[in-house]
Amino acid sequence: MKPLSSFAYSPQPVTGGYTDRILEVDLTNKTIAVTEAPAGFKEMYIGGRGYALKLIWDRTTKETRYDSPENVLVMAGGPLGNEPWFPGSGKFIVGTISPLTGTFIDSNIGGHFAPLLKLCGFDALAVTGISDQDLVLVIDGETGAIQLAAAPDFGDEDLGALSYGESLLKEFSGGEPTENVAAVTNGPGARQARFGIVNSLFYDSRRKRIRAKQAGRGGTGTVMRRKGLRAIVVRSNLARLKGNNPVDPAGVKKAGTALKKVISQCDPKQLNLSSWGTTVLTEYMNKFHILPVDNYQYGQHPDAAQVFPDVFLKKFFSQNLPDGCYIGCNLACAKGADEVVLTRGPQAGKKVAVDGPEYETVGAVTCMGIFDPQFVMEYNWYCDEYGLDTISMGVTASFLMECIQRGFLISEDIGFDLSFGNIEAADRLLHDTGRGRGPGRICGQGVHRAKTWVAERHASRNGASVAETLAELDKFGMEVKGLEFSMYITKESLAQQGGYGFALKGPQHDEAWLIFIDQVHKELPTFEKKADALKWFPLIRTWFNAVGLCKLPWIDVRNPEAAQTSEPAKNFPTLALYVDYFNATVGADKSLQDLLDDSERLALLQKLINVRQGKGTRASDLIPFRAMGPAFFNEYQSRAEYYDAWLQEQLGPDRKPPDDPEDRHRMIVELRRQAYQNLCDVVYRAKGFTSEAIPLTETVARFGLLDDQAVTLLNLPDLQDHKEVVSLVN
Repeated sequence: MKPLSSFAYSPQPVTGGYTDRILEVDLTNKTIAVTEAPAGFKEMYIGGRGYALKLIWDRTTKETRYDSPENVLVMAGGPLGNEPWFPGSGKFIVGTISPLTGTFIDSNIGGHFAPLLKLCGFDALAVTGISDQDLVLVIDGETGAIQLAAAPDFGDEDLGALSYGESLLKEFSGGEPTENVAAVTNGPGARQARFGIVNSLFYDSRRKRIRAKQAGRGGTGTVMRRKGLRAIVVRSNLARLKGNNPVDPAGVKKAGTALKKVISQCDPKQLNLSSWGTTVLTEYMNKFHILPVDNYQYGQHPDAAQVFPDVFLKKFFSQNLPDGCYIGCNLACAKGADEVVLTRGPQAGKKVAVDGPEYETVGAVTCMGIFDPQFVMEYNWYCDEYGLDTISMGVTASFLMECIQRGFLISEDIGFDLSFGNIEAADRLLHDTGRGRGPGRICGQGVHRAKTWVAERHASRNGASVAETLAELDKFGMEVKGLEFSMYITKESLAQQGGYGFALKGPQHDEAWLIFIDQVHKELPTFEKKADALKWFPLIRTWFNAVGLCKLPWIDVRNPEAAQTSEPAKNFPTLALYVDYFNATVGADKSLQDLLDDSERLALLQKLINVRQGKGTRASDLIPFRAMGPAFFNEYQSRAEYYDAWLQEQLGPDRKPPDDPEDRHRMIVELRRQAYQNLCDVVYRAKGFTSEAIPLTETVARFGLLDDQAVTLLNLPDLQDHKEVVSLVN
């Protein structure tokens, strides 16, 4: 690779989890700079999601779009990332303005990239500008050199994200990569679709191959590719153990040892993620009518057993190897298969390694009405190679399938029979989307934009109103704020409905995964408990995304001591270990409530960005009716006995439901809508928002966020006029 620009530097040592340095790259001018984090920056914004939020809040405006040169692409870990003594410490986030939502998005991702970036001397990487050619950024902590180079094509300019990254790492490492080198890449699909992903590639010394994790949600890879950044490579040979140079190494080791003990003793008796990976959720979801089938119409299917975890374990997860995303994680839930022969698509006959599937990918395939484990594996690999989000791809395809089912589209609109359960059609649409051709050009825009295309075609063919058609499509177009739903049926979980609707970046489980504790474990039985969970859980989950940790050892492995607490679902005994780990690393003396307060500041900043970008009001939190209940009569009919019993319970013993089933269905629809609106009112008050979901001035001021931009945004004439409020809350 021939450098186009170079920058020599001395890597800043890590102290107490931080380097206090940010690497800044401007791709338009091909300049590289290192800046120091301002005083108090890490105390206010922590790391990870917090750093991305602050950089994007300060450097973008309401006019900024995903493809604007000033849009910032941020990659940041956190102070607790990079510690083999502690499980799940390899996480980082990729944050930017989303091509799907038009507002802030961040996606959580694992691998070795962020720990190595920190050892190279940087808490975060901030990329702006747009290059006139494809580039590779190389950050070499061993030579003290940072370079922007023309991206090699390795003989194929359309080489996929996995193949390209493997070739790049081998070239950079002189033939055989090691665990001291990692890369992030995107694929050709990111040039075509709005839901392109970032792949995090690292060498697995146990499997003797390169593996991949993904930042899948919201189009982060699309932004990276639009900027002309094909890949980033990092290298450092510094030791990982004690790599954070913690203030109290013994405290770090003690907390990590305790959590590893909980995991090793409890995970095999609970979800057994170390054996099954997250595919274990498929069986639970199907049992409780939560597994998405036919675009979330149904939550259960008789063929679902074909994609249960034992199938993948027996057919594909043939090597019983510890599969952590990062060194030292004994939960080891990142399963993979080393030899899968592709039977479809342009690379049919090729033997590939597949990292996954995760539950979300399995659910994306069942959402299309398909229950074929071989197709799941191939869908997983091709999405990763094209650089496409398996969730958005599957949900948008499912939406188009239902449009065919309900007559909003005809086969001629697509060019082939795109119906539920048709593997050949689903496979064809996947490749069309990855290559940006035919109906794939529509699918690649996501559900929100596909709805408009469908409505216009339907209206022109039938003389219908576009607005009325859109209103019908809104019932089953599974997106909020422009982001597709992740893979959980929420019809019977008001808590998860709120978790999706109030999620600041759109309906995904990263901010509030409440479906398990609400619908499976029944630990949120009252309206009040659901409302409380919708404030508390997003805050603690935000903290994980700020400090560089995986959430699964906390939320998916229940500490036995939690049963003795007043709120077992919050798993306080395990959270106490995380508090100890944080304090021992950075040299603080914070309580859990202190950490929640720090997270609330970040959540408020993200809310302010949403308000600025036009996605922050009550209207933006409304979810499609399919997420609340049976949107159409056929859904009601599929579980009529259940819905009739639910309706009678709501009406009480003194009222009789209507005799006509269609009238009962309409009554259920109205009751479910009202319940969601009531939930909005209560949760907004708890968060310190107006009834229209706008943060109150006092709320923003209390967390030190009432800067000039916030004042203007909240329609305050001048900060000086509100000294009284600021003084009061401080």
